[in-house]
Amino acid sequence: ETRPRNQGAKLTAWELGQHGVPHTIIADNVGGHLMQHGKVDMCITGTDRTTRTGDVANKIGTYLKALAAKDNGVPFYVALPSSTVDWEMCDGVKEIPIEQRDGSELRYMDGLTSDGKIENVLCCPADSPAANFGFDVTPSRLVTGLILERGICAASEEGLLQLYPEEKK
Repeated sequence: ETRPRNQGAKLTAWELGQHGVPHTIIADNVGGHLMQHGKVDMCITGTDRTTRTGDVANKIGTYLKALAAKDNGVPFYVALPSSTVDWEMCDGVKEIPIEQRDGSELRYMDGLTSDGKIENVLCCPADSPAANFGFDVTPSRLVTGLILERGICAASEEGLLQLYPEEKK
């Protein structure tokens, strides 16, 4: 599950079902609990942007999953196409701009009514403001490895350069 757009429940669950993959929809913050109880073998996430040092920017909440994985000894991998590596960027926390989206994504939810209509409803007090950050940055120290077209490497400049030696400065 991925709030506020509910992509896990809407899109990912549908895609998994179409491919016959067993799956269970969970709330965003259940991951850490499941890791504490030994119910997660490995985490694999994606990334929208990766630094040459292995920091990764992905959907908001990825950083918290990586912290929980580290704390519980669960390997945390990031799968990415090499096109997402920004070879000019070194410090993801300082350098990757984080989009702040419209607060209405948090303040309203849509869903299917019992009569088959999709409706959008306010789910908080009407005068409550919302801060809606779309992404966060997971530092490379929390990433077990990066999975790319050329193989798996450490989430570090050295690891990436082993797979992409043409990017050496």
